Amino acid sequence: MRPEVRARHAHALTRIHGDDAFLRRFERFFTELHDPLHAVYGDDPRFPAAWDALLDVVAASAAARDPELRALDHEREITPDWLHREQAVGYVAYVDRFAGTLQGVRERLGYLRELGVTYLHLMPLLRTRPEPNDGGYAVTDYGAVEPALGTMDDLRELAADLRAAGMSLCVDVVLNHTAREHPWAVAARRGDARRLAFYRTFADRTEPEAYERTLPEVFPDTAPGNFTFDPELGRWVWTTFNTYQWDLDHANPEVFVAMAAAMLELAAVGVDVLRLDAAPFLWKRAGTDCQNQPEVHDLLQAYRAVVRIAAPAVAFKAEAIVAPRDLVAYLGVGRHEGMECDLAYHNVLMVLLWSTLASRRVALLARTLASMPPVPAGAGWLTYVRCHDDIGWAITDEDAGAVGEDAHLHRRFLTEFYSGVFPGSFARGAPFQPEPSGEARISGTAASLAGLELALEEADALETDLALRRLLVVYAVAFAFGGLPLVYMGDELALRNDPAWAEDPAHADDTRWMHRPPMDWEAAARRADERTPEGFMWTGLRRLVDARRGRPALHGYGVSRPVETGDPHVLGLLREHAGRRMLLLASFSEQRRPVALQVLAEHAVEAGPRAVQPDGRPLRIDGEALVLEPFQHVWCDG
Repeated sequence: MRPEVRARHAHALTRIHGDDAFLRRFERFFTELHDPLHAVYGDDPRFPAAWDALLDVVAASAAARDPELRALDHEREITPDWLHREQAVGYVAYVDRFAGTLQGVRERLGYLRELGVTYLHLMPLLRTRPEPNDGGYAVTDYGAVEPALGTMDDLRELAADLRAAGMSLCVDVVLNHTAREHPWAVAARRGDARRLAFYRTFADRTEPEAYERTLPEVFPDTAPGNFTFDPELGRWVWTTFNTYQWDLDHANPEVFVAMAAAMLELAAVGVDVLRLDAAPFLWKRAGTDCQNQPEVHDLLQAYRAVVRIAAPAVAFKAEAIVAPRDLVAYLGVGRHEGMECDLAYHNVLMVLLWSTLASRRVALLARTLASMPPVPAGAGWLTYVRCHDDIGWAITDEDAGAVGEDAHLHRRFLTEFYSGVFPGSFARGAPFQPEPSGEARISGTAASLAGLELALEEADALETDLALRRLLVVYAVAFAFGGLPLVYMGDELALRNDPAWAEDPAHADDTRWMHRPPMDWEAAARRADERTPEGFMWTGLRRLVDARRGRPALHGYGVSRPVETGDPHVLGLLREHAGRRMLLLASFSEQRRPVALQVLAEHAVEAGPRAVQPDGRPLRIDGEALVLEPFQHVWCDG
C-alpha cells in the first residue's frame, strides 16, 4: 500500500495495536474493498464519511476478535478449501422445529455427529417481527437472537460447541430488506431523514408505476405488486417480498456500512458462514427486473473484502435462485473472480432432479448441466434435494428446446405431477403461488414428493420401497456431484408432510409450511431399524456420507460433466479432481436398466466392490452389461 494511503487511514490502522496479520490483510484486500465501493458510491457526497466509518468498523472488529477465532482465521487462510473437501456434509434446520432453542440444538449435536454432519445451517434465528414474518426473514434486529430461541450468548456457546465437534455454523443475513418494525424503519416513520434514506421510498406512484412495468412479483397471491403505501410514513415503500419487509436502499453508502457491521457482529459470535439472503435484489434500475445488476456484484465483492480483512475464517454463501446463466456469477467471474461468494446453491440441479424423477428421462438434466458455465477457481456448489422454500421450475426455453421439450408444457406437467393430479403421479405435494398459465411452484417434503406418503397410506410395500429408493437416488446425485451436499431436516428420516401445517392461522395461506414439520424424535428413535422407513433412509444417507469421504474426486474444486450412458433413463456423471475420477451411474426408472460395460471403459473406471457400497445392493453383470436395479446408483472409481 502506498505510504500516503497508509497515512490517510492511520486512524483505523492504529486501532489494531500492532496486529501484523491484520495489516497484511488490510493491504492485500484494500483494492478489492475500495475500488468497487468507489465505482458504486464515488460521486455520492456521503461516501467519504461512510468510508471512514467503514474502516473504523473493520478495525474495531478485528481488534476485538477473540483469540480462538483469530487462530481459526490463520488456519483457514492456509486451508481455503475447508468447506469444499469431500468429507464435508451439511444439515439445514429451523432451531425451534429441530430442538426448540439454541440450547436444545447443543443437546442434539450427538445426533448430527452420528449422521456425519460437518456443517450446520440454522434457518433465520435473528430477532424478527411477530408472525407473519416470512419464516423469520423479516428481521427487526441484526444484533439479537429471537428471544424464544435464546440469546447471542447462547449462539456464541453453540458456535464454540460446534467447533469443538468439528462442525461449522451458518446463519442467515437478510441483505435486501428489514422488517417494518426494525428501528431504522421506526425512526424513518418518526421523521428521521437519515434513516428514511436507508429505504427506497417515494412520495407518489409515478416512479413505482414505471418500475412495475418490468418487475416480476415474488408472491403474487399474498403480496401482489412491489410497493406498499405506508400511512404513518405517508410514502410508498419498495416491498419486493411482503408489505412488512422494506427494501433497503443500497445506493446509500451508509446502508453498506450498517450491513457490514451486522456481518462482523455475527462473525464475532463465531458464525463460520454467512448466507446472504436475497442477494440478487440489492440494486434497483428502472427498465429491468431489478435483479442481478452489475452493482450487486460490486457490493458483494466489497462485503467479502470487509470480512476477509477483519474475520477471514468466515465464508460467504449466496442465496441466488436465478436463471442458470446468472447463477455462476455469484461465485465471482470476470473482474470479480475469486472475490465474491465461496458457495452458491445449485438450484438448477435440485429442480432438474425432481424433473427427472417425474419424467424418468435424464436428457434435460444432462443437457442443462453440460451447458452451465464452469465454477470459478476457489468456489463451489451447495448441492441439495429440498430446502425450506418452494420448488420453482427454473427450466428455460433454450434448455428444454434442446432436448425436444416445450418449457411451458414441461413446467405445467411438473406442477400437475407434484400436486398429485397428473394420472399415475406418486407425489403428494401442493401448489404454491399458482399462475393463470397453469404453472405453479411446489411445496412438499422430499419423501412425500417421492411417493412415500401415498405408498404408506395404501400399505403398498413395493411402492414404499420404490419411494425410498427414489429419494436415495436424488440424494446420491447431490452427494456425488461435488461441492457441499446439504440434508434438509427430516429427510434423513424420510419425514412426510406435516398434516397440521394449516392449523396455525399465520401459516394457513402458505403451503410451504407443509414441508417444515417439527422434528419427530420418536421417528428418529427408529433410525437403527432398517425395516422402517426411518432406518432405511438413515442407513442409506450414512452410506452416502461414507462414500464421499473415500473419494477425493468429489472435492469441491473438481469438475462434473454428464456423459452418455446409452440409456435415456440412466444418468452418467463423471467427476474429476487432481488426477482422480469417479463415474456415477444412476437409474431413474422403476425397471431394470442395462448399461454397456464399454461406457465404464471409455472413461477409465471400473465397477469394483466399492462401486455398490453407496447403494447397498449387489452388483449385477449380465454379459457385457452392468444391470441396474430400479433407482440403483453405482460409483465407479478410476
